[in-house]
Amino acid sequence: MHGERVARHLELNDHGVRRSLPLVVAALVTIPGVVLRVSGAQPEPALAAVLFGLAVVGAAFLLAWGAEALELDVSKGLALALLALIAVLPEYVVDFVFTWKAGDDPKKFAPLALANMTGGNRLLIGVGWSLVVFLAAWKLKRSAREGGYEGPLDTEVALDRPHAIEIAFLLVATAYSLTLPLKRTLSLVDAVVLVGLFVLYLTRITRAPSEEPELAGPAAVIGELPTHRRRVAVGVMLVVAAGVIFACAEPFADSLVHTGERFGISTFVLVQWLAPLASESPELVVAAVFAWRLKTNSALGALVSSKVNQWTLLVGSLPIVFAVSASGLHGLPLDTLQREELFLTAAQSAFAVAILANRSISVREASWLLGLFLSQFVLGAVLPHQLRELERLGVGSVYLAVAAVIFVQRRAAFAQLLRDGLRTPVHELALGEEQLVGDPV
Repeated sequence: MHGERVARHLELNDHGVRRSLPLVVAALVTIPGVVLRVSGAQPEPALAAVLFGLAVVGAAFLLAWGAEALELDVSKGLALALLALIAVLPEYVVDFVFTWKAGDDPKKFAPLALANMTGGNRLLIGVGWSLVVFLAAWKLKRSAREGGYEGPLDTEVALDRPHAIEIAFLLVATAYSLTLPLKRTLSLVDAVVLVGLFVLYLTRITRAPSEEPELAGPAAVIGELPTHRRRVAVGVMLVVAAGVIFACAEPFADSLVHTGERFGISTFVLVQWLAPLASESPELVVAAVFAWRLKTNSALGALVSSKVNQWTLLVGSLPIVFAVSASGLHGLPLDTLQREELFLTAAQSAFAVAILANRSISVREASWLLGLFLSQFVLGAVLPHQLRELERLGVGSVYLAVAAVIFVQRRAAFAQLLRDGLRTPVHELALGEEQLVGDPV
């Protein structure tokens, strides 16, 4: 009996070590970048970009897991908003670095100020939202086959009724964002509107009732700690990870610029796509894990909430950072390329919100999201430079045209969505799970 108890104890310890391994790995990959930052060494720009990028990725994973565990101590709505906000902290910092530098050298850095944001937003919807649907559908079909079930399957990913809040605020923010490409600057007026929207969203979402969260992986390891130790662990993780990001984000951004200059690669492309891959990867991985476990409401809900805070607080903060850096009240300059990128990103957001009018995404709709994203990405890479303006405007126009058709078809669903998201008391949303049914794309 004693031998069996020892074996069981060793088995449990081994299981705990395996579950904690991702936490250790995430912490370890931050060390080279922090050491490089503290030492002041100047390696090759590409190597520096890799080391600082890994540090940002590792810290972002720690932030995401700590924010998930935070759900045990705050309301579900607030936890979701905080998770979404914390998960994209690396993107905030990288964008703020370029915006701050634009205050001294607007010609060089202003074009990069929004590059990371537009790339990250389009990755979040085109890859993130569709990934959740594809993974969940594949897992559901596989489970059905293994169980011998051969009937029809509902593979749509549906959001609970309280998520109407995020979708409604995203709709309002998207409608306003469609005016930004018409402007020459991102002004402090835009900052007031967008940051104000985020405050209203946060105020409403914090009224959501608290629920027992479903933690998985490293977040579950933290959540199983005694209350005091868990809160200390979460606090330490958030502070340390944020410190790593603030320490490494600026040299990471500088390394991307120097890498582009050295190897003749477009700095705009590096900042728009490589940096978001680092900053968005933890959030996409967490959402993928939840989707694989068929916790699709949590997976898609977190990504939608992230889109809301990026499209409101992040964009709205940039004119404020620029004004402080430039010591003036004039807005962040928007050149032609930035206006085109803003138009394309806002158009994609309009299409995504149109799909979510009934709080669900089908496999076919996810295919539209991914297909249009990939078509724009591939066309932008292969077309001659002189045709890329037409490509951005053309794909953006397709997004808006399809979105307009869906808006008309689902106008009743949109009316209900706005009522639920902006007016219905939050406690009433939590009581009923009435699914709004819209027409297919």
